[in-house]
This record gives sequence, structure tokens and C-alpha cells, in this order.
Amino acid sequence: MKNKIVKEGEFGQELILNLYDCSPEVIRSRKKLQVFVDRLCKLIKMKKYGRTLIPHFGHDNPITAGYSLVQLIETSSITGHFSELWNSVYLNVFSCKSFDADKAAQFAKQFFGAKRIKKRVIPR
Repeated sequence: MKNKIVKEGEFGQELILNLYDCSPEVIRSRKKLQVFVDRLCKLIKMKKYGRTLIPHFGHDNPITAGYSLVQLIETSSITGHFSELWNSVYLNVFSCKSFDADKAAQFAKQFFGAKRIKKRVIPR
């Protein structure tokens, strides 16, 4: 579903991605996660606001262990959670500025080497 135009009466759109069977080397690298968010912002023409937060935490439980990512953008935010246990990515891109959700999803799938993807775009 290409959703390039935020319709009247809507605040924005949110892309919700679950990416499965991802490259373990990529989701375990803070440096590669920074590259991902930088390239994604350029691709969907979003201006970053502040630095990217990429903490690694949740070490007490294998289900929660891994990186999380938060990047504020001038029109809202990009967030991601990276499961080292399942080699999966849970990504949200929310913006009141229109963006090509299909292009963003395809880029994420390729970047993380995902074998399967679940995508949802919702108006907000």
C-alpha cells in the first residue's frame, strides 16, 4: 500500500514493520543501526532532530536483550527494537509528513536481510 498523501482530517501515518530471520550481524551492531536510521531518513526525506539513541539493554531476560533505537524527526519519530533471541526487528515510523511506506519497508527488509516481513500502515 503506497501512502504518500496524508488525507484531510488525519494527523499523519504510521508504518509498523515486523521483520523476521534478519542478519544477526546487523541487528547486533550499533554502528550498522546508526547507518540504517541515517539512510532511512534520507530515503523518506525526514529531517533528524537530535542524536539517535541506540542503547543495548534487557540483559536479565533473553527475550528482552538487544538494542533499541529512537530517532526523533522533525515530524515525529522512528523507533525500533531488535531481538537477538529471534533475530527479528520491530520498527515504527510515525510522521505527520507524508512518506512512501512501501519504499521504507523494502529498504528495511533489504538492510536487515529479512526473509519474512509483516507490514501495516495506519492513518493517525
